[in-house]
Amino acid sequence: MTDQENKVKIYTATWCAFCHAAKEYLDKLGVKYSDLDVEQDINYGREAVEKSGQRGIPVIDIDGDIIVGFDRPKIDSALKAHGLIS
Repeated sequence: MTDQENKVKIYTATWCAFCHAAKEYLDKLGVKYSDLDVEQDINYGREAVEKSGQRGIPVIDIDGDIIVGFDRPKIDSALKAHGLIS
């Protein structure tokens, strides 16, 4: 796992269209991330709920900044704030 992957985690499920869209967006930006499938590991689901305070996905953790859903402006802002994109 790269340092950048440690900074960006995305909690997803295979059936979630917004999860796929968020991962495609990060891929397009060239941002590495850890893909944590909440269906494959119940602990990932618990982590996502603890971090976000809700049960929706995707939950994107950008070095401690938590974004629920596929919200491009918030994603861009957090990535820029943490120096992951310019």
